[in-house]
Amino acid sequence: MLGAVVLWASLPPLDWWPLAWVAPVPWVLLIRRKELAGRRPYGMLTLAGFLFWMAILHWLRLPHPATSIGWVALSFYFAFYLPVFVGLSRVAVHRLRVPVILAAPLVWTGLELARGHLLTGMTMASLGHTQYRWIELIQLSDLAGAYGVSFVVMCVAAALARMLPCDGRRWAIWPLAPALVVLAAALGYGYARTAGDYTSPGPNVALIQGSIDVEMRYDPDMRDRIFREYLQLSQEAVRKYERVDLVVWPETMFLEPLIIFDAGAPKPPQFEGTEEEFRKWLPWAREHSLGAMAQTAQSLDVPLILGVDANHLGADGVQCFNSAVYVARDGKLLGRYDKMHLVMFGEYVPLAEYFPWLYRLTPLPGGATPGKRPAAFDLHGVRLAPNICYESVLPHVIRRQVNLLTAEGQQPDILVNLTNDGWFWGSSELDLHLVCGVFRAVECRKPFLIAANTGFSAWIDGDGRIRQQGLRRAADTILAEVRLDRRTSWYLEHGDWAAGICLAGCLFFGLVGLCRGKGTGPCFRPTISPQNAASRRKMDQSPL
Repeated sequence: MLGAVVLWASLPPLDWWPLAWVAPVPWVLLIRRKELAGRRPYGMLTLAGFLFWMAILHWLRLPHPATSIGWVALSFYFAFYLPVFVGLSRVAVHRLRVPVILAAPLVWTGLELARGHLLTGMTMASLGHTQYRWIELIQLSDLAGAYGVSFVVMCVAAALARMLPCDGRRWAIWPLAPALVVLAAALGYGYARTAGDYTSPGPNVALIQGSIDVEMRYDPDMRDRIFREYLQLSQEAVRKYERVDLVVWPETMFLEPLIIFDAGAPKPPQFEGTEEEFRKWLPWAREHSLGAMAQTAQSLDVPLILGVDANHLGADGVQCFNSAVYVARDGKLLGRYDKMHLVMFGEYVPLAEYFPWLYRLTPLPGGATPGKRPAAFDLHGVRLAPNICYESVLPHVIRRQVNLLTAEGQQPDILVNLTNDGWFWGSSELDLHLVCGVFRAVECRKPFLIAANTGFSAWIDGDGRIRQQGLRRAADTILAEVRLDRRTSWYLEHGDWAAGICLAGCLFFGLVGLCRGKGTGPCFRPTISPQNAASRRKMDQSPL
């Protein structure tokens, strides 16, 4: 519990980041012990993990009372990573004689990679994320991703724990040596990567941040209020700043849905009217939605990237996309990106495509459709690749999009995230989400822009520095005077190679832990008290 409390304090909202270097020390001491005390030590570790994640993810309860179920369920699932970390590390240390200074960071990093992929993935509140302000340290991310930073932090914590007396072993000074070597290597690489100027001038992008708290209920007055606020902020930004090349609105903040249809699309059941009325409505709806976007761009006399809902009516029915559209200065629609990685229970319910009645058990009216490919928008020869909402939380998702565009000859120069964090009412979710953008910038070596409803909108450079940041739960505008980054990234080319090796080590330790053999040691068993041992001997001698 001490480790859980200290690690929680190192993350938002307290954000006492130096504590992260000592937070894992109590857990590493448990790994070093020959026996774990108590009758159910792994149950207690699970409880500590559960309480930690309940505190970290408390904002999941804010959008709707029903989302509290997801809050508890997700915390329960994440709770198992702590006992698995201790158990696998104990196998490595006590059965395979792997030094704890190596075993602990290897297992922790492998499990972070697993957490980033299983059940659609989630990397918020990773150990390495605590160090996002230490610019020189996080440069390691362009080699091994944010997972590499987590490895370094856990390695230092394991070395500190190895210095402490445990199970009859005395204080030791030598563990400082490997810790300092690892830290010095990471910092040396970071200083080398940030030395010199690798940038060139780019476009000036106005990021518009309204302050509209979002609830899962229909409010007919909210539509006009949102549009007025964002249009007014955009007009003020165009007047305020000397040069604006592009204006970006957050996810779903342009509330006039984009209507797309195929010839011969059947009339959906929810359409109230005749077949003839439906045929007349389709072209009118398309032109109305396109006209609203064109009118907005023309009034500002600036190209726009807007977060919209796109409804496609085709032979298979209505498909709903969470989209980013690119509108030229003259109002012409130049491009569209449909969100590819959807949030489970936030944008869809598993199996609901086969059992639609499942949506009646949730506050969701229906499920979104995932997009099929990334997109790059050309702005005067500079390519911007949009991503939406929690796609920025997953490094492999952003990396895959950048690499797909590069393979098509459209390598993006700038990454733009459109997100609506108004669901979370200014909570620590805003901080956790922003930190993910910092690491995506370093991993890809590209400026990362965020337009977020209620915050945090931000301009992040290729080194991961937050050049400008919007206010919390308040209307704001940011002018990102973007500097294009010419550096390459090993991580973009080779991906999660380092964390993958760590995950392979976890699987190997797990197989060893499941095998019983001579001298394997009690890695997964708690301490047996003398009273319990006597009872066990009596049971062993019983005819039963």
